Amino acid sequence: IISKAINTSETPVKEKHARRIILGTHREKGAYTFWSYAIGLPLSSSAILSWKFCHVLHKVLRDGHTNGNIRDRYGYGQLVAQYAKLLCSKMEFHNKHPEIRANLEASDEVLERTAGTDINNVFQLTVEVFDYMDVELRLAESVLRQLNTSIAISTLTAGQCKLAPLIQVIQDCSHLYHYTVKLLFKLHACLPPDTLQGHRERFHDQFHSLKTFFNKARDMMYFKRLIQIPRLPDSPPNFLRASALAEHVKPMVVIPDEEEPEEQEEDEPEPLIDVSEAPSASMTSQDLQIESLKREIEALRTELEKIKAEAQRYITQLKSQINSLEAELEEQRVQKQRALVENEQLRMELEATRRRNAEHESIQSTFVEADKRAQATELRYNKLKEKHAELVANHAELLRKSADTVKMLSATQQTQEEVERTKQQLAFEVERAKQESDMKLEEQKFEMDKLRRDLEEKIVEIQRMKGTLQTCEKVSMTSLQVEKERLMRCVSEKEAELSSLRQATQLKQSSLDQERERSSKELHELQSKLKEKQSHEKQLQQRMLEEQFALLQGTVSEAEMIIQDAVAKLDDPLHIRCTSSPDYLVSRAEATMGSIDKVQSGHAHYLKNMGNAGALLRALTQFSHLAADTIINGSATAHMAPTDNADRLTENCRGCATQSLHFLQELKSKDSLKGADPSSIRVMVQKILRIAQDLRPKGMDVGKEELGDMVDKEMAATSAAIEEAVRRIDMMNQARRDTEGVKLEVNERILNSCTDLMKAIRLLVLASTDLQKEIVESGRGAATVREFYARNSRWTEGLISAAKAVGWGATQMVDSADKVVLHTGKYEELIVCSHEIAASTAQLVAASKVKADRGSKKLSSLQQASRHVNEMAANVVASTKTGQEQIEDKDTMDFSGMSLIKLKKEEMESQVKVLELESMLENERLRLGELRKKHYEIAGVPLEQIAQDNGLRAPSPTAPFSPRPSKPALMKKPALAQKPNVPPKTMGKKTIMKTQTIQYIAVGDSVHIYE
Repeated sequence: IISKAINTSETPVKEKHARRIILGTHREKGAYTFWSYAIGLPLSSSAILSWKFCHVLHKVLRDGHTNGNIRDRYGYGQLVAQYAKLLCSKMEFHNKHPEIRANLEASDEVLERTAGTDINNVFQLTVEVFDYMDVELRLAESVLRQLNTSIAISTLTAGQCKLAPLIQVIQDCSHLYHYTVKLLFKLHACLPPDTLQGHRERFHDQFHSLKTFFNKARDMMYFKRLIQIPRLPDSPPNFLRASALAEHVKPMVVIPDEEEPEEQEEDEPEPLIDVSEAPSASMTSQDLQIESLKREIEALRTELEKIKAEAQRYITQLKSQINSLEAELEEQRVQKQRALVENEQLRMELEATRRRNAEHESIQSTFVEADKRAQATELRYNKLKEKHAELVANHAELLRKSADTVKMLSATQQTQEEVERTKQQLAFEVERAKQESDMKLEEQKFEMDKLRRDLEEKIVEIQRMKGTLQTCEKVSMTSLQVEKERLMRCVSEKEAELSSLRQATQLKQSSLDQERERSSKELHELQSKLKEKQSHEKQLQQRMLEEQFALLQGTVSEAEMIIQDAVAKLDDPLHIRCTSSPDYLVSRAEATMGSIDKVQSGHAHYLKNMGNAGALLRALTQFSHLAADTIINGSATAHMAPTDNADRLTENCRGCATQSLHFLQELKSKDSLKGADPSSIRVMVQKILRIAQDLRPKGMDVGKEELGDMVDKEMAATSAAIEEAVRRIDMMNQARRDTEGVKLEVNERILNSCTDLMKAIRLLVLASTDLQKEIVESGRGAATVREFYARNSRWTEGLISAAKAVGWGATQMVDSADKVVLHTGKYEELIVCSHEIAASTAQLVAASKVKADRGSKKLSSLQQASRHVNEMAANVVASTKTGQEQIEDKDTMDFSGMSLIKLKKEEMESQVKVLELESMLENERLRLGELRKKHYEIAGVPLEQIAQDNGLRAPSPTAPFSPRPSKPALMKKPALAQKPNVPPKTMGKKTIMKTQTIQYIAVGDSVHIYE
């Protein structure tokens, strides 16, 4: 039978074959035979075979016992995939909800029992039914879509093969539609409509799809003789109206009882004697009678078999009815137990209601306490008002007492928040009590309706059972009479229980009505008190807003006075003598930009919450001081700037003051408060910032992100330069062996002192590198080394400058020593290089000492190395001067053979030569001063210090120093870093050969040596 039902022939499955398979599952209490045969079917080899297998499996799952890559030649591939999803969803749904039968024929009581009383379970069951319906409708849409796009129609066998499974889909969809309507009405009775908006939209989509499917199927000839498809209403039910549930009619699908005429089986054996042929002429009349009797016997035997089969079928139906009656009785017993449990739950809910009444009394006492706190709040407000009067009288103390005012405002705001929270808590408790009362009333009404429906259904069931018993009495009167009496007794017991439950429900309904009246009275009282409290709070809020605006006006007036005082200093003659640096002006302008952002955010916060002006007051106070500081320092910087930049800077400072006063004036009025915008102030401050940046020294063009790499590169370059200097000195030591006498002694002494100096410098560079690493590791924190150098850019630039100076000095000294050894250079160059190295090492030590810890051991090592370098530099100077004195020819002056006239002539020539040399010396000193000016200008040193270092007066006597000291810049070279002049030969022949520590300090045109 299974092979006849599931084959590769493109014809619909015959009902008799499917019916026999279903009866076989009931006969063997399972589907073992079906699955044992189905496992061996080559489903992946034929799409039609897979489609028929799904159809038969669907029928077995619906009406049976309770216990791949497809080659899509016929358009069945997608359909088989959809059908497989449908079957998997169906099995998963019925395994999760075994109370609902596989054919979906369940009463409303079974649906209510499956959903339960928990609203979350009802919600979840509704979603699962929606998913079940979606899978069914997708399969139907896929089948109808293929029929619309292909040649097959419902009258052909190919089309009927695809349409046959839709009969079960129609039966399932009719039940699922009914379940969905019931569950949605139940959800709308317990949940607000907004929560279920998505459910309603999904139901509307499914309703229109299902209606379209039913209309298309109803027009097909194939379904007209096999199934009667119900008609859905024109519009979906209105779940927002509870009475619409009574208008809902469950769609009923009717399948006619007509069966297909059973065809003669092909493999049926032929009778041994062919009685259809006419008797031969030779047969006698007796033979004819015998044949006719045999035919009558066969007909009677066939009729007897039919009667036996009908009797057996009738007996099976009666047994199934008896089993169903027993199941219904068991279900009634379960419902009785459930009713008792629900009665106990109602009793517990009544006790809970009483407890909530006690909680209402406690809430009322809490409200009284809140009223007392409100009175205390009013007292605090009066104190705050007195404090404000004192602040208005003595506005000069506003800045010193702003912290106390903020604290008092925060305390008032906290008290207001406490009152607001108490109000919200009271409103929430009242609303919750009201909702609970309404929900209890709705639940009681729902239970009463449910009990009434149960009673009516039971009466109908009893009537049906009575009719069933009367029809069954003719077959087995004796066995069913006892069962009838037992059922009658159960019915009478149920009626008694229902009457008692109805009385209990009426009593609970009356108690709930009383509880609602009492709750409504309490609600009206609480609402009246709440309105009084709200009016009082509005008055307090209005007073606080007025106080906040008064504080804002006072702060704005004070800020205007500060800005006006700064503007007045621009034209003050005494202020003309004040100067400032562009770096300090840049820092002040950047701080002012940050304060403008704070003012803008504080203004926006005040517009959102006008009861709290603390942020705006603090921002305005900071802004007024920073803006005034920027204006004053901008004017002071303009005194030292070129004329064009000075005029533009002064004009922008006045514009900044004008825009600031205009902004503060807008904050004074409530009408223009919302439109106040500090953007114009930001524009003017940005102009001041750009001019200040243009006025800054242009000595360093290296980006901050490259400083970290520059430090390492310069230190490495310095070390390499020193190593190269040592190597060249060693080569010169080899070359000096060719000389002899005094020159050999002088060269040896000079080169040995230079070698010692290079070694000392190398030790100094190593000590400086170690100290630099220690500074970076201790000061960078979580930042990287490059970020640390970029953050301390001025210090890093000074360190790079010092390293460059040390490397350059070492290279120049080696070149000068080479020239001296080869007798092509001057001894003075070697002395100057020694002084330059001493000054450069002092600059490197000073730059490293700025960031180092005073107790650092590596700092001590660096200082010791610096002192050693100074000693070695002094040795180079001493050895150079000694060698110079030994090498130079010191001829004695003999004037004995000269006359008086000749001596006078030589004296005059000597005086002329002295004057020429003095003139040349003065010119060189002036040239040296100009060179130092340019050097310090590039390095970022003020002009006054240049004049002081050169021993000259400042070129502008009308520009004194600024009364406000400027911040020291790391780009300035310390005193040791200045280039010394070669001392004149008139200092004498005294040689400094001390082994003590010697320090070189360059001041003006001379070098002072201190022990």
